[in-house]
Amino acid sequence: MLYYTQLIFIKEGQEDKFNLFESHVLPLLERHNGTLLYRVRPTDDCVIETSMDKPYEVHLVSFPAREDFEAYAKDNDRLKYMHLKEASIEKALLIEGKML
Repeated sequence: MLYYTQLIFIKEGQEDKFNLFESHVLPLLERHNGTLLYRVRPTDDCVIETSMDKPYEVHLVSFPAREDFEAYAKDNDRLKYMHLKEASIEKALLIEGKML
């Protein structure tokens, strides 16, 4: 099992576009054996220490194999909404990991 953590930084005022993107693409995870484990919006009072900006959202998803993740990323139904992601996300940090 592989785990992907994504820290998502939104362009100011583009939250609605980002949320619309998410509403279309998150349901596609199951099609590719993916599971959304966490979707969190951190607040200032929950951050203990940081050397970077606070992300708008943090996602943790799991896939049985990298091929499943890659198939999700290339899903044509997901790609239809990439314009919303591109218009709303300033930057994102994607981290791949395994459970130890």
